[in-house]
Parts: sequence; structure tokens; C-alpha cells
Amino acid sequence: MSRILLSAEPISGDDEDDLMAEQPSDSDASKLQNLLGAVPDRHHAAIRSTEVASINGRQPAPLQLWNPDYCGDIDMAISADGTWYHEGMPIKRAELWQLFAGILRREDDGNYFLVTPVEKCRVSVALHPLIINDFEQNMDSETPELVAVLNAGGRFIVSERYPLLLESRANGAAYITLPHGLSALCSRPAWYRLAELADATHCIESAGIRFSLA
Repeated sequence: MSRILLSAEPISGDDEDDLMAEQPSDSDASKLQNLLGAVPDRHHAAIRSTEVASINGRQPAPLQLWNPDYCGDIDMAISADGTWYHEGMPIKRAELWQLFAGILRREDDGNYFLVTPVEKCRVSVALHPLIINDFEQNMDSETPELVAVLNAGGRFIVSERYPLLLESRANGAAYITLPHGLSALCSRPAWYRLAELADATHCIESAGIRFSLA
């Protein structure tokens, strides 16, 4: 069992107590702790590159290779605004829910699971599990690129592989598709930013592909 890392340094005993004190149920808190502890340490290491498909800005876990037994539901939910909840209480420590985001997978039946090499637990997602906080422009490549910056820490180039689509359930705001069946919806500031970058035909170009915002 690997030790949970929430930063470059291991969690101290006091910090670990503070971390789980946010969770109201001892048994469920232990399950959450065990979930993260089952993920090899190398997948907690921070990276910063759009060349690596990382949801949370850390070395991505090979979720497509992990097929563990289903261990039941946990009282964890992600609201439409991207807030993570456990037993009805928001998970306040961003590093914690961002680590969970790194092991989140949407399966063919539409359900979402936290997945480790040894077990998986189902979580509830209201709309999209992730939020785009901002867009950055990269003008250094051969073709201009638009980089979506996720609330979980990941960065993805809007492209044919990670296209912009429009979400009718969010008044037509844009979202992008991501690895492991995930998706990220624009926050209001990100959507306004995208609209500002669009041309007169309400289109935006990234990585040689044009995407319509209308």
C-alpha cells in the first residue's frame, strides 16, 4: 500500500488527521484514505505539460488498464459547478479532490467511478465532473492553440482529440471531452473569455481546427 502524497512532501500525521477531519464518517473516511493509498506514488507526482494527458496535473494513472472489483457506492458527489462533496459536505481541501479527479473514470453505462488497481467505487455526477477555469493562447506553435485550464489542475489543447462541444443543459456553454470518458464544462468566466476570442462568425480556431460557438 503506497502512502498518500498531497504535495511534494508526504503528509505528516497531524496533516493526515486534519485532512480526514473534514469527513464526517470514520468508516467512509477510511475508505477514501484506502482508495488514494492504493494508487502508486508515481501517479501523485506533479507535471506541467500539455503533451501529457493529465486531468489533475500529475502523472496520469493508467485507468484503462485497471479493472478492479466493484466495492460499492460511497457518499461522494460532484455538483454542476464542479464542487466535490462527501456525505453532503464540500471537500474543502483542493489537493484532496484533485487527487480523486485523477482516478475518476466514466464507464460505458454512464456511471462514474473512482478507480484504483484493487477496487472501484461509484460516485454521483450532476452534469460534468470537471470545470474549465480559463483558456490560454499558445502562439508559439505552427498553428495557434487554445489551452483549456481545468479546475483539477490539468491543461488540454483544444483540438480534434479534445474538441469543443456545446452543452444544451448549460445554456449552450462549451465543454471539452477528455480521457477516460470525462468532460469539462466552461465556467462563466471561461465561457466569456472564449466568446471574446471568437471571430465574427462565432468560431474559434485551435490546432488547425475551427469550432463553432453558436
